[in-house]
Amino acid sequence: MNHQNLSWQQQLSNAFSNITDLCDYLELNPAEIFSANASANFPLRVPHSFVARMEKGNLNDPLLKQVLPIADEMQTFPGFSADPVGDLAAITEVGVIHKYHGRALFIMTGSCAINCRYCFRRNFPYSEFQLSKQKQQQAIAYLKNNPEISEIILSGGDPLLLNDHKLAELIAQLDEIPHLKRIRIHSRLPIVLPARITSEFIDVLKQSSKQMVLVVHCNHANELNEEVKTACDKIRAAGISLLNQAVLLKGVNDSAEALHALSEKLFSFGILPYYLHLLDKARGTAHFEVSEVDAIALMQQLRNTLPGYLVPKLAREEAGAAAKTLIF
Repeated sequence: MNHQNLSWQQQLSNAFSNITDLCDYLELNPAEIFSANASANFPLRVPHSFVARMEKGNLNDPLLKQVLPIADEMQTFPGFSADPVGDLAAITEVGVIHKYHGRALFIMTGSCAINCRYCFRRNFPYSEFQLSKQKQQQAIAYLKNNPEISEIILSGGDPLLLNDHKLAELIAQLDEIPHLKRIRIHSRLPIVLPARITSEFIDVLKQSSKQMVLVVHCNHANELNEEVKTACDKIRAAGISLLNQAVLLKGVNDSAEALHALSEKLFSFGILPYYLHLLDKARGTAHFEVSEVDAIALMQQLRNTLPGYLVPKLAREEAGAAAKTLIF
């Protein structure tokens, strides 16, 4: 069945979770590529709408590389850990991460619509720290008691996996906090599952009195198709700012051409390139790492070919730092 005829919830439940099914669809031989051990450690999960953008028969497709479990994930490397950015040390209440001045982050859920193999929270103990209904009240109280917090970030997992009712309930509570200026939502769903951006969802965001920012996560221009554009158009029409965070990934987007095309296409969709992250050193992700020297060289090429507002900031997140470390 065409995924476009299904609701976002149906598309979510029909996502590929079996390597053989994914390889059959893409006309690939699963025996050549995947690692059962890697998949057991961190399951395959990818919606049909995202797989439909991959090139059949191409093992090096930049979208496939982001989701396919491979044996390289089972290798251990020094410096790669379960908590590479110091999230656990920054938890102030259950479900609240308060690292940076003026901003706090809510872990809304441990679930995602897609399991990206480079995920920096792939080893995060979500069952211990995500916000339950009971814990949400404590988190709201924490915000109320910390008037220096002017921005709340809804994260996860992916916060847009919550239903509209739960989101509306939370946003209504946040609206009542006078010192809170902005609500920022970090989500991959507008990219990988654009059907999530319904008119009802947009209405929930529009009801807020706070400034609303939606930060999407897209790493390659091939991720951006007409379905994504339709979703982004709805978001922008509601007066919501759209920014993108990408991760620099070996074999996916580590060329000036790929990064140039990504920035141009993002902006044509009304999304401003915001950050390009150096890989967070989560255990199981080392094969994606691009060196800082190579990253800077790529950024210099981008600066020579793009207007400044289309050049994302190259940054690294370091445990315990007061802010992200800007590299370029």
